[in-house]
Amino acid sequence: MQPPASPLSIGGIFQVTLSLALVVALIFAVSWLLRRFKVAPGRGRGDIGILDEFAVTPRERIVLLRVGDAQVLIGIGAGGIVGLAPLATPIAVNAAHREPNFADRLRDLLGRHGGPA
Repeated sequence: MQPPASPLSIGGIFQVTLSLALVVALIFAVSWLLRRFKVAPGRGRGDIGILDEFAVTPRERIVLLRVGDAQVLIGIGAGGIVGLAPLATPIAVNAAHREPNFADRLRDLLGRHGGPA
């Protein structure tokens, strides 16, 4: 009978290294997908919510927030968050022209293929 392979053998070290590399690659892939589809937990629930946003550059954007019954325009960039202007008259946001988020896309995909809605 053959003794079991030592965990310190070249094959064992290679297997552990390969497994670790796959786990790290999976973490990076999931984080890229979350950034790509702009998935953010708890977005728009309660008295504060994001009504619309506009990307000025890849790292800077302008966001229209709803705070209670008021609307506030803010700028988000590498230097932080800057309040641009509280709006005296609210802007009507047309939901039909907005890009759907990940949850909306997934719901549409599952509904189209007969999956659970």
